[in-house]
Amino acid sequence: MPVSVSPTPNPNAAKFSVGQAVGGPATFVAGSNPDDPLAAALLAISGVTSIFMTADFVTISKTPDSSWESIIPEASAILEGRFGD
Repeated sequence: MPVSVSPTPNPNAAKFSVGQAVGGPATFVAGSNPDDPLAAALLAISGVTSIFMTADFVTISKTPDSSWESIIPEASAILEGRFGD
């Protein structure tokens, strides 16, 4: 299943549904040096401030001045690489 991205009530957060269990619930924040390689890869994206993983989705939060146009393609590629068929 391809990754689908949905807005959330918070304009600085987006929900990335991957169609399979992601683990968690777990929250990772920028600068925390997580042991989870997926969280580390997503937090390495410029402008990403936190990652929340639970059930079959990942919520990514960004800084207010960052652009979803640059974050979504990079995050989707990372998630499809991990959860894609």
